[in-house]
Amino acid sequence: MWRPWDNAPMNRRELLAELAQDTPSKIVFLVMDGLGGIPGPDGKTEMEAAHTHNLDELAARSILGLTDPISPGITPGSGPSHLALFGYDPFEFQVGRGILEALGIDFPLQPSDVAVRANFCLVDEKGILLDRRAGRLETAQAARLCHMLRDIKLVGAEALVEPVKEHRFVVVFRGEGLAPDVADTDPQRTGVSPLDPKALKPEAQRTALLARDFIRQASALLEGRAANMVMLRGFSTYPSIPSLSQLYKLRPAAIAVYPMYRGLARLVGMDILPAGGSLEDQLRTLRANWGKYDFFYLHVKDLDRTGEDGDFHGKVGAIEEVDRYLPAIDELGPDVLVVTGDHATPAVLKGHSWHPVPFLLRSPWCVPDGVTSFSERACRLGSLGRFPAVDAMGLALAYAQKLIKYGA
Repeated sequence: MWRPWDNAPMNRRELLAELAQDTPSKIVFLVMDGLGGIPGPDGKTEMEAAHTHNLDELAARSILGLTDPISPGITPGSGPSHLALFGYDPFEFQVGRGILEALGIDFPLQPSDVAVRANFCLVDEKGILLDRRAGRLETAQAARLCHMLRDIKLVGAEALVEPVKEHRFVVVFRGEGLAPDVADTDPQRTGVSPLDPKALKPEAQRTALLARDFIRQASALLEGRAANMVMLRGFSTYPSIPSLSQLYKLRPAAIAVYPMYRGLARLVGMDILPAGGSLEDQLRTLRANWGKYDFFYLHVKDLDRTGEDGDFHGKVGAIEEVDRYLPAIDELGPDVLVVTGDHATPAVLKGHSWHPVPFLLRSPWCVPDGVTSFSERACRLGSLGRFPAVDAMGLALAYAQKLIKYGA
């Protein structure tokens, strides 16, 4: 227990942990990955262009605002932006993408393993990057390529290769003297060569050399194929993070289709429920498990995928699909329903961005803002204003009446 005479001041997470109490009230976090956008050619964002009767009706019964996933002006990755939503300071808890991908496919990690998220990609005859995702390979095709890469032999270490989804796969380097401080080889843009895996600290030099050898051998094995190169990012080892149960006395569960997000949920102590392959499957699981948990994380990926592909109308359609299923969530009667995103992925920019993210919270205990639509500009008018995403969990716990009074 924190005491006022302790040397270190209490941070917000520790304060919430002190105040948290176990109650039967239920919280749902509906996270529409890459939700935020910016205006396209017609002057509307994807959210403004979408027909969202149900989201707009929900907004009229809610409080709204905009969140900064990390800090104003900082473009976040999915890992830190999700951790922030769950109440973990992303500057305090830094988790590499590799570990999240490995956990998402239930890979049996050892404490000294270095896990890496990898992409199959396409380069030209000069090694210039043409497609960072090799046309988003089908998962079955990528699995066959992963089987080929298992023939790679390294000196004094193993490279364990497992497919994830589409063009993504995991490489786990296993051996003595490894460290995760290695730079990504994905330059995050086409028209240039993939980067060299450079050691960021002296103790990671061996890992960097192994990664370089792995890439060299992978290139030779993939020559002439539709995906003829690999890129590595998110070198990481297993971190130590307190669970949501330990912190907030929650019984949390995750319903996520993509492995990386299941891995992130597992890292913070959520039970991983079967998600199937569609939003309808996810909602079926939500209904079937409604009585077993008091916190549900429901992740929707298609907004981010279409945003990264620059598919404005595809992202509009993904938003409208969520809108069609929203009443099925609301009808379950969660004490708190949060609808938000982990970050913005404007189709205009074809990638993650630094823009603030729309946030909606519906609870019987809130005083609705009177805003009658759910979009970037509408949320700017909400009573929550613009706030750090790391405060979202505290708001949800408060409106679910899961926090006792602070002080006398």
